[in-house]
Amino acid sequence: MNHFRQLIGQTAGVALLQQAIAKNRIAPAYLFAGPDGVGRALGAKCFTQFLLSLGLPNEKQVTVKKRVIDRNHPDFYWVEPTYLHQGQLLTAKQAQETGLKRKAPPQVRIEQIREITQFLSRPPLEASRCVVVIEAAETMTEAAANGLLKTLEEPGQATLILIAPSVDALLPTLVSRCQKIPFYRLSDANLKTILGRLGYEDIVNDPDIIGLSQGSPGEAIAAWQQLQNIPFELRQKLKKLPETPLDALQLAKEITTELDNNEQLWLINYLQYSHWQKFQDKSFLEKLEVAKKQLLNYVQPRLVWDCLLIQ
Repeated sequence: MNHFRQLIGQTAGVALLQQAIAKNRIAPAYLFAGPDGVGRALGAKCFTQFLLSLGLPNEKQVTVKKRVIDRNHPDFYWVEPTYLHQGQLLTAKQAQETGLKRKAPPQVRIEQIREITQFLSRPPLEASRCVVVIEAAETMTEAAANGLLKTLEEPGQATLILIAPSVDALLPTLVSRCQKIPFYRLSDANLKTILGRLGYEDIVNDPDIIGLSQGSPGEAIAAWQQLQNIPFELRQKLKKLPETPLDALQLAKEITTELDNNEQLWLINYLQYSHWQKFQDKSFLEKLEVAKKQLLNYVQPRLVWDCLLIQ
């Protein structure tokens, strides 16, 4: 059975995992390393489905697959970065649902590593091993990384899967205890195939979004959603540069009124790509880069856009 049939374009990583399965040499820990949105989490789910089916009667395997997908299997534990708010750990999705906004990104915290240790302290209940997946492992605090190191040294009846953008994003001591599974950016053909299967035909037909995603279906979907958050009339005005200072000031006002700081930063990245494709204007790209740095340094946004668009 091909457990990785959903995973398109990651032949190198899939080959390594299938080889481990064929030889029955499952490592205690794996590092799924590669860019965001190219299938690392999907690969972890596919591999987990196989691992949690080991040692079970055939009639129970279908049940295992369903439970793995919704993360309710008793021998499966999935960890996401969290915010600490009023003594509670909230994932990014939970924070958004509660209206919590933080400038700093969420982290994998020492409290979560302790929960992993507690989870692995008992033997597996249904499968031959427990499986732990740590998403965005590069966000681990120093204390969390050191705590995880102890678990990786003696994982017991378990396999841990760390998901990170690269080997360099983690402590060398963690990397040395993991088998690396590489994930790469996809070709445009594979990218469009995945987006088509997911029902994003509009993205397939948008060359700017396809180019901006750089071979990542996840990035393409995120970029498309970001673009849809910009009001339609504003999107139309952004397709060309303002012709007069008055037009420039009016456009700057609309941008800063309609979009928050993160949305403005994303818009600059989008404009850098789309305007370069249309106008090949290197000087405008340089001005956009200056504006991005100013926004990151908390310069007043209206002033940044006024200066940029008037130029």
